[in-house]
Amino acid sequence: MRTSHPRSLMLGGAIATSFCIGYALGAQPHMDEAIAILQSARAELGKAEPNKGGHREKAIGLIDQAIGEVRAGIAFAAGH
Repeated sequence: MRTSHPRSLMLGGAIATSFCIGYALGAQPHMDEAIAILQSARAELGKAEPNKGGHREKAIGLIDQAIGEVRAGIAFAAGH
């Protein structure tokens, strides 16, 4: 019967750990959910009557800006 070499086990463990850490750092479930919520809010504002004195349009623009910032945050985290 062949037994595993201790160094092979350590290397395998190190690779598995680094993969898990990389996934944990790359995964952004809260940021992804924030984008989904912002997109839903934008869609609702899009359905609203445009009789809000320009405030609806401004809100849509701010949501677009927020979506861009969340995406930039995700990209920044992925680069580190």
